[in-house]
Amino acid sequence: MVEAINEYYIDNGQLRKVEEWREEEKGKLIYEVIRIINGKPLFYKEHYDRMINSFKLNNYKNDITYDELLNYINDLVISNGNTLGNIKIIFNTDSNEFKIFFIKHSYPTDEMYKEGVKTILYFGERENPNAKIVNDNFRSRVNKEIENNNAYEAILIDRNGFITEGSRSNIFMIKNNVILTSPTKSVLPGVTRKKVIELANQLNLKVEEQEYNYKKINELDGMFISGTSPKILPISSVSDIKLNEKNSIILKLMKAYDDSINQYLND
Repeated sequence: MVEAINEYYIDNGQLRKVEEWREEEKGKLIYEVIRIINGKPLFYKEHYDRMINSFKLNNYKNDITYDELLNYINDLVISNGNTLGNIKIIFNTDSNEFKIFFIKHSYPTDEMYKEGVKTILYFGERENPNAKIVNDNFRSRVNKEIENNNAYEAILIDRNGFITEGSRSNIFMIKNNVILTSPTKSVLPGVTRKKVIELANQLNLKVEEQEYNYKKINELDGMFISGTSPKILPISSVSDIKLNEKNSIILKLMKAYDDSINQYLND
């Protein structure tokens, strides 16, 4: 199944038509998803740095430079005449080949940002949480649960009962005016997650990395999702537990994050 959309994609540095898609050889796939706004890859440096870190965690060597990859992305955007959406970058660690292409995206509606979204708990953890690796089996199992429960996202719970992250996002919690999030060692160090922590520090909001048991979710003052597509998105419920989607700290961070995007695009 071809994941790429639009007319063109990049295949090992060459511009090709999506209709001529060349199937991926077997092997471990390291990937990155970047949001394109006004033709510009949002927070590109942070995504590039995380991708290089994923290479290191998997003992994979690739010499693609910051500027080379950025040029490929710009070529893809210009060739497709598409200035808005998500692109995916995939590196095959066995064949040493890479592809860059636009993928379907689904951004939250204005109502979701205002009213929050429903989430569920999923008891499971990713094999290597710090690296962004394609794991279709895990993804399909979680997606099935999300769909069956008509939820927006699944919050992953590890074997010790601690909240780790979302299936395709990071998770933050608010308790007694303190922002809580899982320790970096237990999660994918999301680009948006990093930006949220930076913004919280700028706003003089206290942030703590700590393990938090799912049985205490009802004691929280609020929770939110962070990620490339959702940005900062309030959670209105976790399974049957209702939360305050209009928590003042969440609203402050949402505004600050949107402001940071505008500043980045105007630089």
